[in-house]
Order: sequence, then C-alpha cells, then structure tokens
Amino acid sequence: MTPVELSRTVLRAVRRAVDEGELSVVVPVRAVVTPPGPGGCGDYATNIALQLARPAGRPALQVAEILRPHLTRSEGVADVAITGPGFLNIRLGGGAGASLVREIQRRRDAYGHGDILAGQIVPLRIPYDIRAEVVADTLVRIVATQGGRAEVHHIHIHPPRAEPEGTELARAEPAGTNLSQAKTAGNHPSPAEPPRTNAPQIDPARPHRLHRPHPQITTLRPTPASEDPTPLGPDAARWALLHPAAHDRPRISADHLLQRESNPLFRVRYAHARTRALTRNAAALGCTGDPGDVPEDVPGGGELVGALAGYPAVLTQAALHRAPDRLARHLVTTADALLAFQHTVLPFGDEKPSAAHRARLALAEAAGTVLAGGLSLLGISAPDYL
Repeated sequence: MTPVELSRTVLRAVRRAVDEGELSVVVPVRAVVTPPGPGGCGDYATNIALQLARPAGRPALQVAEILRPHLTRSEGVADVAITGPGFLNIRLGGGAGASLVREIQRRRDAYGHGDILAGQIVPLRIPYDIRAEVVADTLVRIVATQGGRAEVHHIHIHPPRAEPEGTELARAEPAGTNLSQAKTAGNHPSPAEPPRTNAPQIDPARPHRLHRPHPQITTLRPTPASEDPTPLGPDAARWALLHPAAHDRPRISADHLLQRESNPLFRVRYAHARTRALTRNAAALGCTGDPGDVPEDVPGGGELVGALAGYPAVLTQAALHRAPDRLARHLVTTADALLAFQHTVLPFGDEKPSAAHRARLALAEAAGTVLAGGLSLLGISAPDYL
C-alpha cells in the first residue's frame, strides 16, 4: 500500500464512522499520512483524529478510538495503535512493500514526481558564488519534478538595504550552471537567507496544486564555502556544497573522496552499486526480482520500505523550501537501510532461490532506482561499479 492508497483508506474509515452515526463531521478531502515521529510506531501515522476533534465536538483520543476499528478492518492494514494526544499509528500488512515496489518499477525515474508546482515559474536570485550556482542548478531539476520551471538570475550583493518584497530583478542576468565555470563571490560573503515563500503544509500522500497569481522571488544566499571545492572533482564538490543545510558552511576536504563508511557520499554511491551487483549475481543464479512481502524481521527491510515510501514527500519539500540538502540527507538514509538489507537478498550456500529472495531482490532494485534518480537530480553520477 502506497501513501496515496493509505490516505484513501483513512478517509474511507472516516466515511464509515460518519455513515454509522459514530461521528458527525464533514469528511475531509485529504488525510495526511507520514512516517511516525518520535514516540510513534508502525509504518505510518496520521493526525486525522486531531483534525476532526473540534468539528466533531469530541476529544481527539475519543475520535481516534472510534476510527481505530474501522482502520483495523481495512484491507492491507495489520494493526493500528493510538499514541500521544490522538495519533493513529498504522502497521501495514501483506502487500504493502510489494505495492510500493511495483509503483517504483512502473514509474522508474519519474517516481516521486508530482504536480504541486504545475504551471508555476519559480524565480531564483543568486549571488556570484560557486555554492549558490550549484544549489540553483540543482533546484532547477528538483522544481521540474513538481511541474514547475525555475528561472535563475544573478544579482550583485551590495551593503544591506531593505528591498520591498516582490520587486523586479534589478541587474538580473541568466545564470550559468556549469560547476567548472562558476566563480566564488570573492570579497562578498553573504549569510544564508531563507526563501521568501510562505510554503504551505504538504500532504505527502496527496499533493494538490497551488494556484498563485504571481511568482514569488526566492533569493538564495547559502553560506559560501571557505575555499574552492573544484579540486575535489565534480561529484565530490557538488556533494560538499549540497549536503549541508544552507546556513551551514560547507566542509571542503579530501574526506569527501574517501571510500569509507564515514563518507556519506561513498555510502550512497556504494549502495547504488550494490543494487546493480545484486541484480548481476541474481541473474547468474537464474533469479529475477518479483515484488512481494518482506517480513518485518528482515534486517533493514522495514527501514528501506519506509525510506522509499517517503521519497516523494522529500522531493516535494525540497522543491517548496528550495532545500536540496533535504534530498541529499534522505539518500543517505535510504543507502544505510539498503546496506543493512543487502545481505539478506541472495541465497547462501546450497540454498535455492525462493519467492522470498525474489521479493527482496525487487525491493533492492527499487532502492537502486531511487538512489540513481536522486543522485541524478543532485547532478552526481551513480556508477554501476564502485
């Protein structure tokens, strides 16, 4: 069950409670489902009970108790627990991982793409600084995954002077995106400035279009690197500039080139290479991936399914908040789950490939698809051999 399908399942549970007279509310148009937060459990959590408490005239915990049996009886739901002030924590049953893998297989590189910015132009203003260049170049691709079109303009940074919101792009020039051609800002370091947007809360299960009459200008001023990152090479240099949050100063060092677990970039690219190796080794055994259930006790399995399911929401947030670092950090999370999971994929010794192995292989291959797609959006290569 994908997040979109689970959101619909939650709404059907609300509708059943209304139809049976247990709740007197208007069924909302959407239900937010996300990975559970601190203190939560299961595969997903929803705050629908808190959302309905006031219109229902009941405490959120009571609303959650009403909805719990309806959710528990839903197909694909194994268990529902109530935590905190009324969060419903949902553990999925058979077919959840299989449905997700099939969706990734079907959409391939387009998995996670949405239309929340469909038809919108996103103006990005950047100073003449190599980090701002790389961030803007990456955001052009990330914004496009959500149906928008980012337009990049250079600006000269002058001493602080208040500018009215929504002014035209004075002295604006089209920005280049080639890392090797980008120049540092020299004597004009600038602190990070958050996007000038009032980004709405996003439902990762059911993105909806937002219609704004005028494009909102975003000025990107990520904290500049203390030294030129280009000697690291294009992949490591881009990672060094994109992985930290905009307000953090990038660390430019040879550590980004080390092929060790301590290097997040290496873990992400190595995890992708491992998925390709698993496919090759499985083919030698006459085994191909086939979406199926992966038991919860398989190391890394639940974490990997959760990371893959959360990828669309991360892309949406990265686009809306102009924050490619969110994507970079999520790729690290996905890679770590895959590296913990990979040892369970192929049979050991004289063991013959089974349906369980084919299901695990399909899940690993889906992870490879997401890792490759995410690295491509960051402008970083994803080699099959590493």
